[in-house]
Amino acid sequence: MKRIVVLLALVSTLGLTAWTLLNNKKEVEEKVYKPNPDQKVGVRTATATLRNLAQENAFLGSFIPNRQVEIRPQAGGQINQLPIQEGQQVGAGRLIAKLDDEQLRYQIEGLQVTLEGYQNDLKRYENLVKGDATPAVNIERTQLSIRSTQAQIKQLQKQIANATITAPFAGIVTEKMVEKGSVVSPGSPIAKITDISSLKLVVDVPEKAINQFHVGQTLSVSTEVYPDAQFAGRVTLIAAEGDAAHNYPVEITVHNAGKNQLRAGMYGSIANTNKLKGQMLAIPRQAIIGSEKQPQVYVVENGKAVLKSVKIGATTNDYYEITNGLEPGVQVVTSGQVNLQNGTPVTAQ
Repeated sequence: MKRIVVLLALVSTLGLTAWTLLNNKKEVEEKVYKPNPDQKVGVRTATATLRNLAQENAFLGSFIPNRQVEIRPQAGGQINQLPIQEGQQVGAGRLIAKLDDEQLRYQIEGLQVTLEGYQNDLKRYENLVKGDATPAVNIERTQLSIRSTQAQIKQLQKQIANATITAPFAGIVTEKMVEKGSVVSPGSPIAKITDISSLKLVVDVPEKAINQFHVGQTLSVSTEVYPDAQFAGRVTLIAAEGDAAHNYPVEITVHNAGKNQLRAGMYGSIANTNKLKGQMLAIPRQAIIGSEKQPQVYVVENGKAVLKSVKIGATTNDYYEITNGLEPGVQVVTSGQVNLQNGTPVTAQ
């Protein structure tokens, strides 16, 4: 009897559970949104047309000097003259510094006296050799002494010349590292000269765009400092090696003249228009859904959205070239794809 009661209770429990689950399922189904298959979805469309595509690429970089050098003397000594100031414009050959060369001049004076003595000895030996009063070897020794002394004089004259330090090219003194009276050693920096008569705009160009540039190409350069001015630039260098991110430095030389003077370190930009191949079937970028490897597009046919797979070619900032999957004149959906499925009725807004 107890077994029958337990069995009946178990059956009742299972039946109640099944009824509860079925009832919950009905309630959930009633709450789930079911779209009306006849309700049209508003979308925006565009026409697939033949276009001459061109892409304008902008590249930002910074200006570097045309030339810049640290002035380092080849000789050492105390600076007696330093007629320069930071920010001063100097011409090529302008005196930058003069080192003390008094001791060198004294040495030359002493060697010149010695040289004069050797030359007098040579004349005497030549007369004595003619009379067989002295061996000819004395003449040879004296001649060697004369040549050695002359070589020493030339070395000192070179050191004296090195004591006068001049500007190798015209530019601006952008840094002065010493003062008059300082003692410098050979190779120590004295000043820095920067030539900004021309500037080089250096931009990093990605691998996919590097073929848009060639040496000698003329480009228009714009700056944030002078937004209303355009500077004529010419491509003078394209790096043969890129960095780890596959960017290639490109140098555009800009002549720096006129009232709008550029400075090294300023930002500059170029806009290069890349003309793609001739007329091609193109649609707006917004029409493409999916990925570039498996692109798809919704086409409006007979008032319904039809999902089609396409193949894309060249791209610009605004358009994709369609190489397969569409015909000119079809309407493609550019906005509202999130609400669409294949076959959804649509209306163009």
